[in-house]
Amino acid sequence: MESYIYPIVIFIIMGIIFGALLTILSKVFAVKSDPRTENISESLPGANCGGCGFAGCADYADAIVTKGAPMNLCAPGGNAAASAIGKIMGAEVSASDRKTPVIHCNGSCEKSPNVFSFDGIQSCVSAKRFYGGTGSCMHGCLGLGDCASVCPKGCISIKNGIAAICTEECISCGKCISVCPNGLIELRSTKKKVDVLCSSKDMGATAVKACKNSCIGCGKCVKACKLGAIEIKDFHAVIDYDKCVSCGLCVKECPRNCITKR
Repeated sequence: MESYIYPIVIFIIMGIIFGALLTILSKVFAVKSDPRTENISESLPGANCGGCGFAGCADYADAIVTKGAPMNLCAPGGNAAASAIGKIMGAEVSASDRKTPVIHCNGSCEKSPNVFSFDGIQSCVSAKRFYGGTGSCMHGCLGLGDCASVCPKGCISIKNGIAAICTEECISCGKCISVCPNGLIELRSTKKKVDVLCSSKDMGATAVKACKNSCIGCGKCVKACKLGAIEIKDFHAVIDYDKCVSCGLCVKECPRNCITKR
C-alpha cells in the first residue's frame, strides 16, 4: 500500500511547490499595464474593424498609450470616441473628417452588359478568375457581392449589377475595400463631393464599346480644373482630393457623364 501512497504524496507536494513558484514568478515578472489602455479600450465601440490601421480596438488603445498613435482614428466611434479618449489622455481631440466608401464604377447592366453567364461559385473573386469577369468591362464591378458579404452593418447591396452603399449607416471600417478584386472602392472624405465613377484602363475606343458610362481619358476634365486636381492615369481620370474643392467644373465638361457631384 505504501508503494502507492508515497508517490501520490510526492506529486502533491511537488504540485504545491511548483504552484507557489509560478505564483511568485508571475508577480515578479508581471508586466504592468497602463490603466489608460483599458479605459480607452472601453471607450471604443468594440467593432474591431481594423479601420484605424490596428488589429482591433485593444491594439489601437495600446498604440495610443504606448506609441503615441493619433487619438481620432476610430471612424465608427466618431466624435464621441475621440472626445472620450482625449479626456483619458488629458488632451483636446476632435474627430477626423468622416470618410465613406466610393465605388469607382457606374457600369450598370444596361450600360455594361454581361458577355456570358457564370455558373461557378457566386463571388467576385471567383468570377474574376474567368476571363476577368462576366461583364464587357474587365475593370468594373463584378456585381456578385463580396463587399456586401463582409460589411458588418449590412449597408451594401447589389443594384442593377453594381454595388451600392448606404453611406448613412456605414461605419467606414474599410473591409469592403480589401475584398474587391478590381480595387474599385476607396474611402473618401464626405467633404469632397466629386467622384470619377469609372476605373477603366482601356483606351478610348475599347472603353466605349465596353461601357456607355466609361471614361475615355479625353482630358476635358483636366483642362477644366483650375487647381490641377485631375490627371489622366491608365486612360481614365483620377482626382487628387488634397487639391479638389468640389467646384464641379469637371462634372459639366465630362462628355461621358462619368464624373458626378453628390
